[in-house]
Amino acid sequence: MNRALPRARLERNPASGAARSASVVVMSLFRRRPRPEIVLADAIDRDAERPPAGLWADGFGRLAIRGVQIIVLVIIAIGVVYVLRQVSVVAIPLILALIFACAFAPAMGWMRRHGVPSLLATIITLLTIVVLLSGLSWLIVWAVRDQWDDLYSQAEEGFQQLVAWAQTLPFSIDQEQIDEWLGALGDFVTSAQFGSGAIAGVSAVATFITGAVLLVVILFFFLKDGPRMWEFLLRPFRGANEMRARRIGDKTVVVLGSYIRGTAAVAFVDAVGIFIALLVLQVPLAIPLAVLVFLLAFIPIVGATLAGILAALVALVANGPLNAVLVVGAVVLVNQLEGNFLQPVLMGRTMKLHSFVVLVALTAGTAIGGILGTLLAVPITAVVWGIVQVWDGPNLPARWARPKPREQLQA
Repeated sequence: MNRALPRARLERNPASGAARSASVVVMSLFRRRPRPEIVLADAIDRDAERPPAGLWADGFGRLAIRGVQIIVLVIIAIGVVYVLRQVSVVAIPLILALIFACAFAPAMGWMRRHGVPSLLATIITLLTIVVLLSGLSWLIVWAVRDQWDDLYSQAEEGFQQLVAWAQTLPFSIDQEQIDEWLGALGDFVTSAQFGSGAIAGVSAVATFITGAVLLVVILFFFLKDGPRMWEFLLRPFRGANEMRARRIGDKTVVVLGSYIRGTAAVAFVDAVGIFIALLVLQVPLAIPLAVLVFLLAFIPIVGATLAGILAALVALVANGPLNAVLVVGAVVLVNQLEGNFLQPVLMGRTMKLHSFVVLVALTAGTAIGGILGTLLAVPITAVVWGIVQVWDGPNLPARWARPKPREQLQA
């Protein structure tokens, strides 16, 4: 009978626990379950013999570890953003040059495959970019200068109409108050504060010119020696890490290039549509407004709204409320064409980001980097998501980002 009792149980229990062991054996003869207090005592003995768990092994410990890791990552990200803002004169041209190089990578690859020397292909591509940007700038300046007199007279007339309308409001705004406001505005223009602002504007223009020159130089080397630079950066990686780094680099080039080319095509169609509508409605400054529509189209969701507001304001000042309403209708029609047809066809799955993610990225980018952050937030977010999609393989996302079988069936 005693042979039925496990030897390990006999070795674990001291002499003082012999009575409890005997009662368990007797109960097992009659196939009865032991009393709860005996089971509890055995569980307490086993827990006492088990080695103590580590301080960080329970749920709270793992949560604390993850919290520390997140805090460290946030601190690193803040440090990177701070450093980039301190060296923005170099960082901004570097990022923009990388984006332009990714956008023109297919053209460079096509010329290299057809035997065009690397230097000649780089010069052709760089001249194309410079001519396009210079042409847009000249077009805006020429149109504004050509129509400035008409626009000034129309704006003055619109301001007088606004003053006349303000005098019909329930609360009184007399001419003396208006003259006082205009005098305050004139005093501000002639004040030292305005002068310091003008000096700061001159400094900003000088910084812009420096950045533009640096952008051209960096873009030249990216276009000419980009593949060799990337191979140099891959030297520290070996094996699976090297394959992952190559996938990340290829995905970054594809996402950035597709985003810029697709957005430029959509923006061009939007600008042409708005330009035709403004010409039909005889709104002044149609060319600068169309170019502005083209530029603002690179800001998802928000850019089209801003372009429509500016076009409507010009139409309101120049041609009256009815014309402004018609401009708003034309802008809404063009935006519907863009959202329902152009973007799905031209951009495909490159920018497969939810609208909520786009809005959060735009808000964060604007808070961190201002206008430039607004322009770069969405493509950078798309690049990060693209890297996640190829983290473990060419078509294998990171483990945490893989869809569950039920999601795959629903998709």
